[in-house]
Order: sequence, then structure tokens, then C-alpha cells
Amino acid sequence: MTVIERADAEAPASSERSRSSQPRVGRPRRVRGTRPGWVVYGSLAIVLLGSVFPFYWSFLIGSGDAYTIRDPEMSWIPGGNFWSNALAVMNDPAVNFWRALWNSVYTSALIAASVVFFSTLAGWAFAKLRFKGRGWLLAFVVGTMAVPTQLGVVPLYVLFSELGWTGSTGAVIIPALTSAFGVFWMTQYLTQAVPDELIEAARMDGASSFRTFWTIGLPAARPAAAMLALFTFVSSWNNFFWPFIVLDRQDPTLPVALSLLQSNHFVDYSIVLAGVLLSTIPLLLLFVVAGKQLVSGIMQGAVKG
Repeated sequence: MTVIERADAEAPASSERSRSSQPRVGRPRRVRGTRPGWVVYGSLAIVLLGSVFPFYWSFLIGSGDAYTIRDPEMSWIPGGNFWSNALAVMNDPAVNFWRALWNSVYTSALIAASVVFFSTLAGWAFAKLRFKGRGWLLAFVVGTMAVPTQLGVVPLYVLFSELGWTGSTGAVIIPALTSAFGVFWMTQYLTQAVPDELIEAARMDGASSFRTFWTIGLPAARPAAAMLALFTFVSSWNNFFWPFIVLDRQDPTLPVALSLLQSNHFVDYSIVLAGVLLSTIPLLLLFVVAGKQLVSGIMQGAVKG
């Protein structure tokens, strides 16, 4: 047999071996355990019901009358008095609902914007700048989170009283302009989100430290900043302790104003819980409007990181 004939005879066998060595393309095999089972869905359903029940209970009592909560045979079907109770809250001169709503909106928005900016700026310094005592200073900032807020109430009130700021919303905004948790949060995020080579390239192009932060650090911090802004806004909105101490009853925030509904000898819980639901609606609208952008920002940050 010649060399050419031998090659022709071996060609089909080699091609058959190469075809057998190639992976077969067909229907993808289902991997067991990748889809959540009934235990996961059942647990999520329990968590969902536990989260929704307080809202339903508030609406159930808020749509009744003053004796609904004391009725031993109370129906679990909401009544028809919610709007009348809500109007009673809005028109109560002691509550000053619309003024309190505006105070809560703009104080929470200012505090959230300030905390995001200063926390991102400080987090950028701790994460990407090299200076003496950086680790000790960051440890000190984190350590302040262990100090209870109640310990600083008396000296803080004395300070604002001497400055003549008690009774104004500035006394609520100024102590909350920055946050130790926000600094720690942004430090941890920016340490991983921005490579050092990108900062060195910006410096070689002649960018200043603040220009580098503004053009590189701030855009990279958007996912973490969105989370921090949302949590800070909700925390400021629900803050009751310090505004109750420092604000006048004629110019309160919304939680302080709603507490005035319980100042009488007889508390009408249908009106109180109707007011609580009214104060929750802006937060629900915020989550509905910003929820999609918030999740997309988190996913983008996870992919970039």
C-alpha cells in the first residue's frame, strides 16, 4: 500500500475521532438545585405577610371609628371612615399637618444630600489618599457609632439654646449633616470600586485631587450613594427623639406632629393610625419611584466591582 492510499484510509478514522472528541450540542441539561423550592417561596411568603400585616392593621383601625379597636368582635374587613379620619388629621389645628409634612420633606432631603456628599468625600480620602494617621482616624470615626445618641442630647441642646437656634428646623439639620456610618460605608465601597491605576492616570493628566474625586470618585460611588441616600432619608423622616426635644409644637416635623394626636385623655386610635398611614405614603412613593433605579445602580456597581 502506498503512502497516499494509507493516508486516504486513515482520514475517515481520524475525522471520526475528532468528531467524537467535540462536545455535543443539544438541549441543556437541567441542573438540580438551581431553582428555589417550596421552602424558599414559603419563607418569602411568610416574610411578605409579616411585613404587610402592620399596614393592613393600621388601615383596618384607621378606617373604623373610635371604638373599633376596643370591639371584641371586630371585623377584619376595613370600614369606610378612612378618608374622614384622614381629613380630621389634616384639618386638626393642633397638628398643623401640611407644615409638618413640608418640614419633614425638606429636612430629610437636605440631610440625605449632605450625608451623601460629605460621606463620599471623606470615604474617598480614607480609601484613596495616603496620609499619616489614616487608620487611627478611621477607627475613631467608626468608634463614634458605639456612643449612644442620648449621651449628647444635653450638651447639644445647651449649645443650640445659646446660639438661639432652638425651635427651628436648622437645629435638626445641622447635627445630622454627616454620618459615621456613611463615612465607613463609602470608604469600604470606594476601596474596591476605583482602581489606583485610574487615579494615577488622572494625576498624570494634571487633574487636581478634587477634580479626580469629582470626575472619577463621585460617578463610581453612585450605587453606594443611592443606598446611603435612601437609608438616610428614611431614618431622618422617622426621627422623633431629637426633633421632639428641640422643635416647637407650632413648627414640628411629621412624627412630632402625629404625637400630638395622643395628647388628650381619650385617644382616638382610628385617627392616630390614619395619620400614621398618611405619614407612610411619601416613603412608599419614594420606594416605588426610586426602587428600579436603585436596584439597577446596585447591579451596575456589582458588575463594575
